[in-house]
Amino acid sequence: MLKVEDLNVYYGAIHAIKGISLEVEEGQIVTLIGANGAGKTTTLRTISGLNKAKSGQITFKGKSINSVPAQDIMAMGISQVPEGRRVFANMTVLENLELGAYLRKDKNGIKKDMDRVFLKFPRLFERIKQQAGTLSGGEQQMLAMGRALMSKPKLLLLDEPSMGLAPLLVQEIFSIIKELNQEGTTILLVEQNAHMALSIAHQAYVLETGRIVLSGDAKELASRPEISEAYLGGAVGH
Repeated sequence: MLKVEDLNVYYGAIHAIKGISLEVEEGQIVTLIGANGAGKTTTLRTISGLNKAKSGQITFKGKSINSVPAQDIMAMGISQVPEGRRVFANMTVLENLELGAYLRKDKNGIKKDMDRVFLKFPRLFERIKQQAGTLSGGEQQMLAMGRALMSKPKLLLLDEPSMGLAPLLVQEIFSIIKELNQEGTTILLVEQNAHMALSIAHQAYVLETGRIVLSGDAKELASRPEISEAYLGGAVGH
C-alpha cells in the first residue's frame, strides 16, 4: 500500500532522514521505533506531505505522492494523528470530529463514522459539547484519533499515541489501535514505547539518527537481545 524508497529529507543543512526505505502492506500494523530525534516524526510528516523530500520516492497504492500537496494526500486516504494530539482547543469535541470529515460529501457515511467513533470512544460522546482544550490528555488522544478516522483513512499514521499518558490509558489506546486494524485500517505507528508497539505490530523498523538499522517481523525483533537492551529495558516509556 505504501512504499518509501531511498528517502532523504533535510532541515536546512541538517540531513534528518538518510536514505530510508520501508513498506507497509495493506491490512498491516507497521511500527517505526527509535530514540527521540531518530527521525520518526519527520518520516511521517514527509509521507503526509507536510515535509518535502530532497530525494527518493514515496508511493501510495502505486502512485507517486512526492509532489502532492498535503490536503490531496489526505483526500487520497492517508490521515495523520500528530504528535502531541493538536486538537482544536477552543472548539467542541463534536466540531473537532466534524472537521475531520471536511473533505467528505457523503452525509450518511459521515453519520455512520461519527457513530463508530463514539462506539470506540464512549468518553467522547459523554463530552460531545465540551471544549477540546478542557479534556484530559488521554481524552485528547482519543479525540485526535477519532478526528483522523472521520476522514475514512485507508492508511492511518499515528505519531506517538502513548506520549504522556498513564499506563492504563496506554493499554486502552493500544487495544483500540489493534481493533481498528482488525476492522480493516492499515496503520503506520511511530512510538517510543517500543514494547507496546512491537506487541501489536506485524512488521517493525528501527530508526537511528535518520537511518534504518534493523527491520523485520515485529515479534522476532522484540525477542532480539540488542533490541531489548536498547529499547525494551529501563528506558521504555520514558
